[in-house]
Amino acid sequence: MNTKFFITAAVAAIMGFTSVPAMANSVWLEQFGHRNEAGGRQTGYNNNIGVHQDGWRNSAIGNQRGRGNTIAIGQNGSRNAARAEQRGRYNQAGAAQFGTNHNSIIIQDGRGNIAAGVQVGNGCDAEVRQNGSGNVAAFVQTCR
Repeated sequence: MNTKFFITAAVAAIMGFTSVPAMANSVWLEQFGHRNEAGGRQTGYNNNIGVHQDGWRNSAIGNQRGRGNTIAIGQNGSRNAARAEQRGRYNQAGAAQFGTNHNSIIIQDGRGNIAAGVQVGNGCDAEVRQNGSGNVAAFVQTCR
């Protein structure tokens, strides 16, 4: 019930705006199961946060400061937790996590850093921390 109310209120709020400044930040959320949690903060401009979450008891947090940053997240099963924090410019993040009990943390500070993700199965943990510029990382795991 709360999810439907939140989605309806969000759609109504979006429809109330006829134009958005070109330098605006954007957030897109979608949660279908129960007891999912999502939050975040953006300062700066041209930053984007996604999130999806499908199952139940998933948690997603995205925090960004700077410009041109993107966080995506995903999650599908249950009891997954993803956190991405970025400072600087043109940083990208990721995650994805299908199964259950996964944890991922991506922290980037600098310019042009890219991380990624994907965890399949049960109970994977991943953490990426990048400072500086032009860093790239990727993690793909399957756990039982």
